[in-house]
Amino acid sequence: MRCASVVRLYAIALLVLWLAACGKEQPVNVEKTLSRPKAFVTSETCKQCHLEHYDSWKMTAHSHPMQDVKENEDAFIVRIDEKRIREDLGKTGSQLKVPVEKIYIPSVDDILYTIGGQWKQLFLVRKDANLFVAPIQYFAHTGRWVSYNEKEWDKRPWILNCGGCHSTGVDIEKQTWIEPAVGCEACHGKGSWHAALPKTAIFKKRQTIVNPAKLRLGVAVQICGSCHNRGKSTTVEGCGWPVGYEPGLALESYFKSTSFAGGDVMNVYANEFSKGHHQQYIDWSHSQHAREGVTCMSCHYVHQIGIPPTRSQTRSAGSKQCFECHRMVNNNLAHSIHSFECSDFQSQIRRP
Repeated sequence: MRCASVVRLYAIALLVLWLAACGKEQPVNVEKTLSRPKAFVTSETCKQCHLEHYDSWKMTAHSHPMQDVKENEDAFIVRIDEKRIREDLGKTGSQLKVPVEKIYIPSVDDILYTIGGQWKQLFLVRKDANLFVAPIQYFAHTGRWVSYNEKEWDKRPWILNCGGCHSTGVDIEKQTWIEPAVGCEACHGKGSWHAALPKTAIFKKRQTIVNPAKLRLGVAVQICGSCHNRGKSTTVEGCGWPVGYEPGLALESYFKSTSFAGGDVMNVYANEFSKGHHQQYIDWSHSQHAREGVTCMSCHYVHQIGIPPTRSQTRSAGSKQCFECHRMVNNNLAHSIHSFECSDFQSQIRRP
């Protein structure tokens, strides 16, 4: 009996020591950690400490701009039906640059990733070791298939034209990315130092990550402008996103936005406002909002603790968003007193 009691005591003591060791942070050599190059660690690492922010981010389109269809068959919002697709394409008639019967229609097995799904959906396929956007797209709001660069689709590598804004940590040469999403590190910078440092080194830990809320407004808004934009990389020829840009840096060193003055009559009007989509930063930069210091994050959240008020990432729903700043001075003919209408505000917001 006595031996059994002693064994039990030893077992309890070992369990206590094991639990104590588990609850204690392991020693970290701070200087050695900071001597290594910064690297991406993905949002899955960030969620270990920032779970509520992660959960909020997962409710946004940033968390799934592209989806691996081999891992998630539900990524498709529409059935790939070649007959139906060609029927829809045929309705566009003379607008097509390739005869409808010659347009490449990928099979489900050809498709590796879907892109988007809120307004429209496109499809990534592989050809000659490169990823390309297939020459078809589905518009969810009209229920119609239309063509997409059907004449030169296989001459526009996705990684060069779009990759850096649909995924995080893109390596152009290796044709790889760290995360198929606009992850935490797309806006906060590489997180390896931040994740590795212990909580006891709190001040150094804070300095190893970018907090856009603490940046000057003109620099912080350029994080959004690095993707909600159209133009060309200034560091890699032929690239449509700012290669080398990191949150907190000046965007113009890495990217030049398109403009009517620069000859782009297809995507920009003569007053330099957008015809094309995903050009919100261009519109904002020419707006009264920009002149008054009203930035993207004045109206939009990226993530927040708790249940977000809207799924569209605005701080309030509908016209309430406008009235956060444009308060009516009275309820009688208020819109005739003020020079704005909610529709004027909404027209500044382009679909991504």
